[in-house]
Amino acid sequence: MESDEYTWTWTSDLPLECVDHSVRIRHVYNQSVLSPWSNWITNYRVQPKDKTKAFPVQRVLREGNRAMFCCVPSTGVNITSITLNDYKYPPISIGARAKAISVDSVSIPTAAIKVLSLRCRDSAGKESYAWNYVSFPPQKPRNLSCLMSDMTTVTCTWDSSRKRTPHDRNKQTHTLHIENLQRDPINCEQSSCTFPVVPHLEEYNISVVVKDQLGEETESYSFNISDRVFPVVEWDRVSRGVTDATLSWIVQGNLTQLNLLCQVTTDPDSTTELSCNSVSGLCKVKLEHLLPNTCYSTRVRCSVNGRLWGALSQPISFITYPLVTLDIWRRIKQPPDPSHRQVTLLWTTHIPGSAATVNIQSYTVQCSHEGQNWTERKDSGQTQAEVSIGPGQYDFTVQAVLRTGSTIPAHITIPQRDDGENLPVEKRLNSSTTAGFNLSWEEQDTATCGYTVEWCLLGNVEHCTLQWMKAPKGNNTLFLPARNFKAGCRYIFNIYGCTESGHSILQIQTGYLQELYSVQSPSLVKLVQSTSSSVTLEWHYNEDDLAHSAFITGYLVTVQEVGSDSVPGHTAMADPRRKSVTIEGLQQSQEYTVSVSALTRGGPGQPASITIRTRTNYSAHLAKILTPILLLLGCTILLWPQRKVLKSGLMGIFVYPAGMSIKAPELDSFLQETVERLQSQKVEECVSCDIEILNTRPPLNETAPLRDPQHPNALPPPTSMSLSCVPLQADYCAQAVTAGWNRPDLLQKSCITNKTYFYPMEENVLEAQAIFSEINEPSESL
Repeated sequence: MESDEYTWTWTSDLPLECVDHSVRIRHVYNQSVLSPWSNWITNYRVQPKDKTKAFPVQRVLREGNRAMFCCVPSTGVNITSITLNDYKYPPISIGARAKAISVDSVSIPTAAIKVLSLRCRDSAGKESYAWNYVSFPPQKPRNLSCLMSDMTTVTCTWDSSRKRTPHDRNKQTHTLHIENLQRDPINCEQSSCTFPVVPHLEEYNISVVVKDQLGEETESYSFNISDRVFPVVEWDRVSRGVTDATLSWIVQGNLTQLNLLCQVTTDPDSTTELSCNSVSGLCKVKLEHLLPNTCYSTRVRCSVNGRLWGALSQPISFITYPLVTLDIWRRIKQPPDPSHRQVTLLWTTHIPGSAATVNIQSYTVQCSHEGQNWTERKDSGQTQAEVSIGPGQYDFTVQAVLRTGSTIPAHITIPQRDDGENLPVEKRLNSSTTAGFNLSWEEQDTATCGYTVEWCLLGNVEHCTLQWMKAPKGNNTLFLPARNFKAGCRYIFNIYGCTESGHSILQIQTGYLQELYSVQSPSLVKLVQSTSSSVTLEWHYNEDDLAHSAFITGYLVTVQEVGSDSVPGHTAMADPRRKSVTIEGLQQSQEYTVSVSALTRGGPGQPASITIRTRTNYSAHLAKILTPILLLLGCTILLWPQRKVLKSGLMGIFVYPAGMSIKAPELDSFLQETVERLQSQKVEECVSCDIEILNTRPPLNETAPLRDPQHPNALPPPTSMSLSCVPLQADYCAQAVTAGWNRPDLLQKSCITNKTYFYPMEENVLEAQAIFSEINEPSESL
């Protein structure tokens, strides 16, 4: 029987330095025959001479396992306390004076230094220390993968499920073994390993072994090298254009002979795939349909047979060249001389994209007429050119010159002069929104190249910045946003149709973005004709003035009597071209204030006022004077047959007893006062004229004279009349006052009523004086 050497490792829970450990061994044959025991072999504990010692020392302990720590005192002393990381544990006696503590599960300390500090204190007051470490066993490698980028080196990578701290003392080793090749293990990094390609070897079986003080873990992996090619690319150059760019790159490792497929990604989002079989290892691609003057960022990656894509390269940026286009228009002035015209060419520059500012060096203006050409160069800061031409048709071309070359030319045709052309009628726009102008027109079949709308920013055609906008063929609407217009400013839009022979005007539209309604007042308001009841006024106003902040829809005329608080009268005129008005129904010889203001959709503007006075109507005064005179004359004619009866009755009224007299000065004063009062009254028309006659004679059977009972011989009192009680309009009844009449039924009354306003005439006064003079004389009938 040959003897073999065996090794058996046993780990004690209690450190070997703490107590003596003895061991013996025997073997078992066929699980039934036992050999005798060997002799005991003892491992003796440590016996300190002058200082207490702690165990274990500088050990790596497995996280989560049970651990025991001991303190061995020197001769003559005992252990009084054991502390682990500042925590005092109850000691356990083991052997002669040695003591230990037991920790059920050790854990990695959270402090910066990942150590367990063991402290032993003895009866002599001395302390001893020991430091140990806690770690975890190796982790099995995950996501093991191998790649090749240059057909010479294979790189394998893996992940660890748990990362170690930098102060971990449990050092690990990583080795890679090629199982199907008799070679020494390859030392690796913590998460990667590189080894050279084995010539003519396609299939690889590898294993990665991770080992440390607490254990060992292994992971295996198999692959075909042709499937694990991972191309690495490097940019070569970029050739840019206006709408395209050519990119080139180099594939490392000479992989272009392996049916290489590359993918180019462009930002904004666009992906292009192409095959690259270049012998030199240089791949190219042309990117098309790019935007001019735009910045792009692109990256590339490649794959062998499309199985495994390499990593995307670093991004590379480039800017396409700008595409400069010109929008051209013209302004034509036709002086009286039919052989000349003044043309102003206007153009604007359009640069799509916003990547960079384009440096325009100059502009080239070219004119063609009847086979003759001429060219003029303008500076980059100029955007117009003045040209004097004849009455024929001219073709103009404007082109921008860049550092990279010339741009696409812009073309416009000036038609032949047409002096008989009639401008269309101006059409007003109904602006109901402040968002902008919505223009529309009738589509013309002759407009083969679209339409152009022009306008001036300030409404002044002679001195303004001309603006224009073009619409394509088939589109007869155009919206102009409000950001380019001002409120209260009138804009005139000329709409042209484009043909091969030039542009011809189709419509003229005018309007406001927003009417402001505060317009100026009319000027030169003057009185044309005046009567006693009406006046005629006229004024001047330019309703078509472009400076107005709103359309003029008419005029408002207001009439107010001077000094009156009554509501003024209004007259609205809906025709803005009518500038005169006749106001009727006024009073004679009266002052009035007349105001005239222009009307807009929002109301009247600033007024202009004038004060006038109506004439006096003398015919009306004459009629009022003659009316009472004619009435009195008619009454006199009617009463003339009864003149004797009236005379006797009046004499009976105005007679007075003998001995009574009226002084002439008193009567003259009374008549003068009466005349003054009558002259101050207003003449009115006659209302009525009633005549009543009172007979005062007694009956025939009563012939006895009337006497006062107390004074039988006395005469009756004279008749009296108050001259101061004559009203302007009253019923006047003249009656004889006789005393002693006790029978009222015997009285007969004659009364004259005249309700008439009249002016006292001088002849009437004379007649009254004559009557009263006659009354002063004694009457025989009394």
